[in-house]
Amino acid sequence: MKNILVIDDDPIIQNVLEKVLVKEGFHVEVAGNGKEGLSKLDLMKYDLVITDLMMPYANGFEIISKLKQHSNTSNAAVIVVSSITHEASVMDSFKLGVDEYIRKPIMVGELILRVNKLLSNRSSNA
Repeated sequence: MKNILVIDDDPIIQNVLEKVLVKEGFHVEVAGNGKEGLSKLDLMKYDLVITDLMMPYANGFEIISKLKQHSNTSNAAVIVVSSITHEASVMDSFKLGVDEYIRKPIMVGELILRVNKLLSNRSSNA
């Protein structure tokens, strides 16, 4: 079973992502802000991290940087889910190593397709 960490300060987004991903057969951990998300990195190895960019305590850019350095997430796929549409923010995310950038509001079907594609690509490359 693949482990996914969802980091978003919006309880509705957290709830939707958790329900949809669990229904797809994934184990999902949820964090309500950047600080909580970073503390969860020590709990287990994650195959995928989904994070917002604008959150209290640690923004998405800080989280992405730390994910790439942490042993439990250094090889994890990363998806940013954000309402930020500035090209500079999108490009900065990809420069930090993000695999996908999905704009809010989320289309659940698109998210599931991207999650499955990323995880199957990582499995076949492992």
